[in-house]
Amino acid sequence: MSTICERIAKELNVKENQVQAAVELLDGGATVPFIARYRKEATGGLDDTQLRTLEERLRYLRELDERRAVILKSIEEQGKLTPDLEMVIQAADTKQRLEDLYLPFKPKRRTKAQIAREAGLEPLAHALLYDPTLVPEQAAESYVNEEKNVPDVAAALDGARQILIEDFSEDAELIGRLREIVWENAVLQSKVVEEKKEEGAKFSDYFDYKEEIRKIPSHRALAMFRGRNEGILQLTLLTEKEEEETAGKHEPGEYERMIAKHVNIREEGRPADAWLRETVRWAWRVRIFTHIDVDLKMRLWKAAEEEAINVFAHNLRDLLLAAPAGPRATMGLDPGLRTGVKVAVVDATGKLLQTATIYPHAPQNKWSESIVVLADLCEKHNVELISIGNGTASRETDRLAIELIKTHPALKLNKLVVSEAGASVYSASEFAALEFPDLDVSLRGAVSIARRLQDPLAELVKIEPKSIGVGQYQHDVSQPQLARTLDTVVEDCVNAVGVDVNTASVPLLARVSGLNAGHAKNIVNYRNEKGAFRNRKELKKVPRLGEKTFEQAAGFLRIMNGENPLDASAVHPEAYPVVERILKTNQCDIQSIIGDGAFLHRLSPHDYVDEKFGLPTVTDIIAEMEKPGRDPRPEFKTAVFKEGVEDMQDLKTGMVLEGVVTNVANFGAFVDIGVHQDGLVHISAMSNTFIKDPRDVVKAGDVVKVKVVSIDLKRKRIGLTMRLDDPIADPDQPRATIARKPREQAPERRAKPKNEMAAAFERALRKK
Repeated sequence: MSTICERIAKELNVKENQVQAAVELLDGGATVPFIARYRKEATGGLDDTQLRTLEERLRYLRELDERRAVILKSIEEQGKLTPDLEMVIQAADTKQRLEDLYLPFKPKRRTKAQIAREAGLEPLAHALLYDPTLVPEQAAESYVNEEKNVPDVAAALDGARQILIEDFSEDAELIGRLREIVWENAVLQSKVVEEKKEEGAKFSDYFDYKEEIRKIPSHRALAMFRGRNEGILQLTLLTEKEEEETAGKHEPGEYERMIAKHVNIREEGRPADAWLRETVRWAWRVRIFTHIDVDLKMRLWKAAEEEAINVFAHNLRDLLLAAPAGPRATMGLDPGLRTGVKVAVVDATGKLLQTATIYPHAPQNKWSESIVVLADLCEKHNVELISIGNGTASRETDRLAIELIKTHPALKLNKLVVSEAGASVYSASEFAALEFPDLDVSLRGAVSIARRLQDPLAELVKIEPKSIGVGQYQHDVSQPQLARTLDTVVEDCVNAVGVDVNTASVPLLARVSGLNAGHAKNIVNYRNEKGAFRNRKELKKVPRLGEKTFEQAAGFLRIMNGENPLDASAVHPEAYPVVERILKTNQCDIQSIIGDGAFLHRLSPHDYVDEKFGLPTVTDIIAEMEKPGRDPRPEFKTAVFKEGVEDMQDLKTGMVLEGVVTNVANFGAFVDIGVHQDGLVHISAMSNTFIKDPRDVVKAGDVVKVKVVSIDLKRKRIGLTMRLDDPIADPDQPRATIARKPREQAPERRAKPKNEMAAAFERALRKK
């Protein structure tokens, strides 16, 4: 354990005792949000980001140790574990290194080398390797044996070669070094399978493409791997340096020379030198390169997968922490054409009041009747906001809402278009069925659309995170890893905001630190039977909610307008004695100091520190009392879509529009401008200064102004720029190409396209 903590401490650049304390808390069942907020003294103030990294590395290093133990046991059982080998295995610091070391001892199918060893040819192989003055044919004569299936000298030499090839290809030091050198120099080539050109048109950007493997960004890597998995593309790892050196000649290339040097094979004109050189050539081309090829493609895939998951996590966090419209009566409209527009009205707390279905669009065209229905519902339930899903018929339904607002100004309505991603998943979920057993599935979607305007976080937690659809190539990555990462994002977001225990749903409560689905159901059942909680202490009466669970959860659960104002804040009940000491010292009551910034700023946190509560906790308590239960989410605002621009055909280059960022990828951001197809702002068009990460400029949910720079109706692609003063590129300009510079022009090896916006659409995702 100490070794693991020491390593993590170095990686995080923190003290080992901080890591040790965090690990002990995690092992004791504490959650990251709880440790980050309420155990700062123990961890020396490690924040949630550091703790999440620590948690992930702790998992990896423990898995590494488990695998190490299995490998050591396996080699020991084979009777081949030496002290030196054990020392090397114990020092292995990655799973890849462990597997390299284990390769020679790993149980495998019967190989040609094993058959040769059984035939007694290993002494011949070693004799030729260590004494190249031997004549191979003469040395092999004594190993010819019909009974051992070695009929002649050629068979004996071939068996000896197979033994050496296997020895070379299972040398951990050699393979590790070659792998890194190839990673630094190799190029990944993508080519189309000729007969698949038409079928795989969506991968046309990669029909003939090359790029240094170590420089390929995640979205391009995932696109190429998807093309390969669908049988459209062939991916080949090219060691160009090797090919250049060996083209048109029979001399060994750089990698073969490295192998020869490592195993002490030299070209000195001795009888066995040519045979050994050929053995090295076969080892590289048949075994070693094949092994490295698989490893490096897997490395690229893993790195791309990790980045894709991180992109999804960032976008999900932004979406969950989007500004809430707040507790206002809201009407949700789930747009549709033939099946009609589904309507649901919820009150300020999200409780469903009434539903309806209207048919304002073709083929029924009951426009006027629909406005009457909506106006009556709004008046009856004092609706303030209209939330419109952004799916099919969204803009047509948006026009309907505009006319409703114009013709009924006394209602003082505001309408907004929201993402309906995941609404259908919620509608068919078990929770939705329990919540609305008698409500049609399609109407449940309208309820979700209304509620997600009121509070995106509270509503979106009801949906499986990966179904929210703000990732890139999310279905191609490891689903367990994706789920684990997204679950931590949801947990962090929920606990950062806090949860009103008297109004929260079961899915929302289940995401609170320390609580699970069972606890959440018990809390809701208790609330339904006994009424609203009056104080946090009452939570201890909930069945199966013990002291440990209470400790983890209480600080994140809010009781609004309860008996104790502190219960509506992030101050943990265990720290209430600190507040009582402040009140006693200053001879005041809690109601008088809550929110009194002038008074609280005069307090010295050092005066209230004791053995249990250190300076970080006391400082947090005083800050929290100034703005108790403050919501960290931004102020609510939304985009206003341009009238008359409702479809791609309505767009013209040069138009300046307002839109909402729906998704952020490594290559840019997708923006909903109200035409049923998101446009792409390439990273090069996001700022007048260089940026490495689009998230440095925008996040999901941001309202931005963009200019239309290209429209491709056939491929349904819209090019946008946030640099509004940019001139519009000539649409007839030839397509930008991606080419690799010759080696002599290094270090920049891939030509930059002249027209970045054009290039973006030739290689970016088709549609999020």
